[in-house]
Amino acid sequence: MSTHITVDPITRIEGHLRIDVEVDGGVVKKAWSSGQMFRGIEKILEGRDPREAWLFTQRFCGVCTTVHAIASVRAVENALQLAIPKNAHYIRNLIVAAHAMHDHIVHFYQLSALDWVDVVSALKADPAKAAALASGLSEWPGNNVKQFQAVKDRLAGFVNNGQLGIFANGYWGHPAMRLSPEVNLLAVSHYLEALDYQRKVNQVVAILGGKTPHIQNLAVGGVANAINLDNQATLNMARLYQVKELLDSARQFIEQVYFVDVCAIGAMYAEWLTYGGGVTNYLAVPDLPTDATGRSFDLPGGTLFGGDLSTVTPISSFDDPYFQKNVTESIAHAWYDGDWQRHPYEEETVPKYTKYEGDRKYSWIKAPRFDGRVMQVGPLAQVLVGLAQGHELTKKWAVKALDTAGRVAGTTLTPAVLHSTLGRHAARMIRCCMLAELAGKHWSLLAENIGRGDTDIFNEPVFPKGEQHGFGFHEAPRGTLSHWVVIQDGTIRNYQAVVPSTWNAGPRDGRDQPGPYEASLVGNPVADPELPLEVLRTVHSFDPCIACAIHTLDVHGTEVARVRAL
Repeated sequence: MSTHITVDPITRIEGHLRIDVEVDGGVVKKAWSSGQMFRGIEKILEGRDPREAWLFTQRFCGVCTTVHAIASVRAVENALQLAIPKNAHYIRNLIVAAHAMHDHIVHFYQLSALDWVDVVSALKADPAKAAALASGLSEWPGNNVKQFQAVKDRLAGFVNNGQLGIFANGYWGHPAMRLSPEVNLLAVSHYLEALDYQRKVNQVVAILGGKTPHIQNLAVGGVANAINLDNQATLNMARLYQVKELLDSARQFIEQVYFVDVCAIGAMYAEWLTYGGGVTNYLAVPDLPTDATGRSFDLPGGTLFGGDLSTVTPISSFDDPYFQKNVTESIAHAWYDGDWQRHPYEEETVPKYTKYEGDRKYSWIKAPRFDGRVMQVGPLAQVLVGLAQGHELTKKWAVKALDTAGRVAGTTLTPAVLHSTLGRHAARMIRCCMLAELAGKHWSLLAENIGRGDTDIFNEPVFPKGEQHGFGFHEAPRGTLSHWVVIQDGTIRNYQAVVPSTWNAGPRDGRDQPGPYEASLVGNPVADPELPLEVLRTVHSFDPCIACAIHTLDVHGTEVARVRAL
């Protein structure tokens, strides 16, 4: 007999996401993913100056502000065929690398680790045994008896006071939790340390971006970071070395803690390398450009289909026609007026809410497709596309991760295991290690370029009469993000954003093809329908980011409902 489970809202994400699954015999047979809010930023942009778009698009989300700003200025620059100075590229690259490093650390520790780590179990741990285990995995200075005893005492204080605080409302004692008390204690200690290191790396975004969230330093044509090594109010060597120190500190945590924790937990939950694969068509776009024309990148992009690395087709420039021509979105099962599948330049955003009907319309999220195919986006896509193209940095960290996890598990692991729930965590960690290394490279490129006397940061945009089309993409922490703009006589006529969680969280399309969330849940075990931890594990592995949380208002602006997500 089948059981229908609704998880609404999914917590430890950004935005309101509802997941429905049908479970039969302890296994998910069918799933539906539904975005439960409408923002309408695209409508707000119509008729505005294209140079202002990036300020508005940052408000798509309270977490992914930086990535929308970057994609937006790239879209307008693409429409104008406007190149930007080297310094602008390097400063932007440092911002997006630091933002992604921050995001990946937060995702694993604060948003996902509690799906795998039994916090309360850590109270049974022996700190000496935990330290011995940790020292065999990493040289991290925080892996010592004193640190683990302090964390255990702190945790005991929470429990004894009946106030678990940030650790409340977990699935403690769930049969799917299998780590030893010592591993749980180690993970809780690193969870707390991660709070400090995500803050440190996010300081880089604030220093270069003016503030975070919602950076203030971008402009169509470059950046607004005045460079003068003799002026304390501008970007000078003191600020640059502050940025370097923060990046180096974060890199040490990423390589000695985050890398090891993902490998260890992956090895200890090896069966989850077989669950959650779902869609094995992948899309990633290149990023961290190294030239003014956007044809050379330090991170790879492309597509591959059916999980077959031999099918890879590179995406190689900001003008790439393969990417530009093949992106469409379907509203067959989304709450918009009509039943079409269109290219973003031809889309319209006309909301038409009915009610939740799983066989008809059931989500505010559209269903993106690439050449008519469902695609999974995210770090897993970029890692697999990089492996398929022989990208050296991807190979370095992927091989190291698989070898390390394999040693802990006592087996040999191949890239095939990455098509899974834990594979997405591994890929995000691999990408974070790559970004930490590349951030150092781009800091050096910026410092060396300034040292040669180049202080250019901006090229003035010119808006011709008539109509221009432009698209800008960015490989954001959650995957392929693209903004599409139609400019008419210097103002925005149409604007569309096709975002990573739209690709992954989208509903079925007109051909009834399920989206990646929906496909990945099929076949997952569910031990207890009342406590569907396994559903959360797979959904969280995508790092969902639907939009900023909002209140529901009627047409008069009166609050109708407020949801408190614990």
